[in-house]
Parts: sequence; C-alpha cells; structure tokens
Amino acid sequence: MTSYVIEADGGSRGNPGPAGYGAVVKDASDGQVLAEAAEAIGVTTNNVAEYRGLIAGLRAVLDLGGDGAQVAVRMDSKLVVEQMAGRWKIKNEGLRPLAAEAGSLVRRLRVTEWTWIPRERNSHADRLANEAMDAAAKGLTWKAGGTTTPAAPDAPDAPDAPDGQTSGTRTSATKASGTKAPGTKAPGTKAPGTKASAGQTDLLDAGDMSELSAPTASVATAQARATGQGKGTGWAPPTRVATSLLLLRHGETELSLERRFSGRGEAELTANGLAQASAAAARLARDPYRLDVIVTSPLKRARQTAEAVAGQAGVEVEVFDDLREADFGAWEGHTFTEVQRRWPAELTAWLSDPEVAPPGGESFAETGRRVQAAREHLVERYTGKTVLVVSHVTPIKLLLRDALLAPLQSLYRMHLDLACLSLIEYYADGPAVVKSFNDTSHLR
Repeated sequence: MTSYVIEADGGSRGNPGPAGYGAVVKDASDGQVLAEAAEAIGVTTNNVAEYRGLIAGLRAVLDLGGDGAQVAVRMDSKLVVEQMAGRWKIKNEGLRPLAAEAGSLVRRLRVTEWTWIPRERNSHADRLANEAMDAAAKGLTWKAGGTTTPAAPDAPDAPDAPDGQTSGTRTSATKASGTKAPGTKAPGTKAPGTKASAGQTDLLDAGDMSELSAPTASVATAQARATGQGKGTGWAPPTRVATSLLLLRHGETELSLERRFSGRGEAELTANGLAQASAAAARLARDPYRLDVIVTSPLKRARQTAEAVAGQAGVEVEVFDDLREADFGAWEGHTFTEVQRRWPAELTAWLSDPEVAPPGGESFAETGRRVQAAREHLVERYTGKTVLVVSHVTPIKLLLRDALLAPLQSLYRMHLDLACLSLIEYYADGPAVVKSFNDTSHLR
C-alpha cells in the first residue's frame, strides 16, 4: 500500500487579513509530488488558514488513496499539530469546528505521525498558500503549477432561514501532473471576474440611461431600444451581447412569515404571496424584460411564483432541481431561536463552517456546488437570452456573491426580500456584472 505525506500551511496578511492555504501530498517512499491544493479564503486568521490547509491535504489523500490510506502529517504550525495530536486543548471556539472537520477526515485514514517542521522545510506548502493569496489580490483563482485563471464561482430560505446565514467555499485540488484529481472539479473557464476586455459592451454604451429600467433586459434588447440601431461609443462591436439572469425570490409563505427555516419542505404561497407573485408577473410581462426563458426550483412556492409570471409573459416554465433551497434537515420548520436552544453545538458549527450540514441536511458548500452547475448550464444553453430564474434566498445569494467575486463573508451582509428581483449579466468573454439587487419596486 502506498504511504503518503501531507505538508500543509496557511497564512494571513494582517492576522486577521486576506488569507490562503496550501497543501501538497507526496509519496512517502520517494517524495514524488502527487497532488497540490490551494485557495484564498477571504479575511481570516493564520490559525484558520492553517487548519484549512490541513483539511485540504487530508481530502487530497482520500481522493488518492481512499479510506484507510496511511499518511504522515507535517506542518510548521505547532498549534495545529499539537491540537490534532491531542496534546493541546482547543481553547479558541472558532477553531473547534475546523478541528472537528479535520478529525472526521482523520478517522477515515491511518495517520502515523503529527510532526512539527521548521518553516524552511515547509516551503512547498508555503509557496502554494502565497500563490493563492497573490492570485486573489489580482481577482484570479490559483491553478496547479503556479499559474492562475480568472476567478470562478463555486460553490435558509433564511428563515425562510435567517437572512445572511449562508456560506460556501471552493477548494482547488489538482494532481501535480495538471490533471484533475478524483472527486474535484477542474478550474472554471467561463468565470465572472476577469478584467473587461476591449470586446465588452454594456449598458453604458446604450445611449440615454433614463430610458432603461433596472433590472433591465439583455444588453442586446436594451441597446437596440435605446439607440435604435445598436451604434456603440467605441467600447466594442454592437454585436457583443450578454446572457441575462433575472433572479426572482418566491413570494411569502407561512414559514417565511413566521421566520422559520424553510428548505426542502413544500410550503405554499399565502394569499399575500400570491399577490406578490402576481405583481412581479405584471412587471416582467412588460418591456423592457421580454423574457425568453423561465426556469424554477422544483419546490412548490417557487413553482407557484414562476407559473404566475409564465401566465402573463406567455413563456413556458422549466424546472431545474439544482435551484432548490438548501436542505435544513432536522431544523426544517423551526425558528432560529428554537434551533439555538435545541442544537447549540450543531448551530455553532454550521455558522462557522460551510462544509458542515444541519443534522440530516445539506451544507452550504454542497448547495454552492450545485448552484454553480445550474448557472454554468443556463449561461451556456441560453447564450444571449434573458432568463428568469425563480429560486430561494440561499441560491440567489450564492449567484450574486459569485458574480461580484465577493468574499464569503458578504453573504452575511445581504438581505433579500420576498418576491425581490436582482439581475446578473454574463458576457461571452468572461465578466459578470450585477445590474440590480433586491429590487421590490413592483410591490409598492
């Protein structure tokens, strides 16, 4: 059986400050590099980044060798090594969920040693962490081999779950040869966030901005209406168009009214929720929207909202399972306070780590991965179209956060009202632009 060595590191430029981690997996017999992983993780501390590096390394070993693989762990973080070896207590509450996650991975492996090594002997992992942070500072995502690519998104009906209690993360784990490691995704190729090229046109070229409504329809439609001929002002040829995703949150339900966790359950719209859906439909059936496609979460509250729009816009509804709300498991139907009283430890872990799921539920990291897949499919399938996406708090926040290339902490600072509209435009050459956020003017 092959034995492995993990070398992991993490750092923060400010402590707390912009942070990242790196991990390398080597063959214990000859030192050959088998896998690398690195990621910028927003603003946090050195210790958090170090734990994240360890977790990435453990996952990479599981991808390579599976359960029961033999591994030695070496890090220049005395704290992480001693805590994971059980010799030091974990006093920092913020580190306990990370240590628990690492421990759950360790139990699937045969860890033969926890060894502290000097920083100079951990230079490979240190370099990976710095590469990831350097890439993030330029709006890029780390890629194995020391190169970078344009940053790509990953990854409660808040209560409908508590607004803002969402998160997600992405780990770039790639075999040293440059091929994709088992169980990981290759870096994205159509990600938002690349620098606007000379070929990009947006509504700044569309003539009189006062003629355009926000959120507006696709660039092609709005530009043609505003200018009458598609003549630009020099940024790009007028044929460059965007794929527009209009994001509509469903209307009110009894659970959202009472601010209860509402995930996979089939809550129906209240009378007020139906009125909200009708108001959104009246708005979206008029210019400048001209919807080409309507897609919806399979959950009833979203389908009811989508069907109200479809009835007025004359567009058929397609159901996308990946647009459903996160699954809150045992917390479904409970208020945040009730969950805090009955599951205090689980709630703390869930709020601290996007990989942690509610009891019997789905983690935000899992939600983020499927929402990213849905977004990629929609943008590729409906290039240049205006697509209405009817969904829930968590998926919509994740789409907005990814488009803005914002840190995960931004999810805690977003609020989405019931039946609100937001707009993201995706360009063929890479960039994504958020044109509107939480617009509820149709409800007034």
